[in-house]
Amino acid sequence: MRAFISRLFRRQAGVGWYVFAAGYFSALKLMVVLLHRLAYGVWPRFGDEAWYVMLVAIVFSTPVQAGEEIGWRGFALPRLASWCGLRWASVLLGAIWACWHLPLFFLPGADTYGQSFPVYLLQVIAISVAMAWLYARTQGNLLLVMLMHAAINNPLVVVPSTVEGAINVFSLSHSRVAWLTLALLWIAAGYFLVRMPSLEESARLDSARSSTA
Repeated sequence: MRAFISRLFRRQAGVGWYVFAAGYFSALKLMVVLLHRLAYGVWPRFGDEAWYVMLVAIVFSTPVQAGEEIGWRGFALPRLASWCGLRWASVLLGAIWACWHLPLFFLPGADTYGQSFPVYLLQVIAISVAMAWLYARTQGNLLLVMLMHAAINNPLVVVPSTVEGAINVFSLSHSRVAWLTLALLWIAAGYFLVRMPSLEESARLDSARSSTA
């Protein structure tokens, strides 16, 4: 546990990486809003939370993501990468990550209750690819992926993609915002997959794995 925690602080990264981690999903959502306006002639539905509340929420919720990110990117990703390479590891981990949230789709009162799990699954895999790319490019910086995780969770309520009254978890979503978000996520994920380090370059993740074995 001490070895894991030390990895939250021991690696430095440039300011640009923090800007990317904090702004990636918000920039993508802004593009979704503009595309929705251009394609359909109307603005998408907006949530009730103010954008500045989301900024504060991102800052304060980043440490909370340690519970997931120490496990997903800190523990699982290096081990999967040593077996099948970073590209496939990021995709496989995304599928596992999404399925781990599946019970929330059946929990009344949850934001995901009754929503489309297939669309969610594809979105989370694309996000996992982006986070794996960030993790690899910053030599395993866990603080950055925690920040990115928080910055993805909070803007969801600003431009929601949920469908009111949805009850079929395994159907496809009827939300235009959800499909536009999915399309942009995979355009970006395609770039990250092409630019993902090779098996040889992922040796640095193997060393991270060894240090926590």
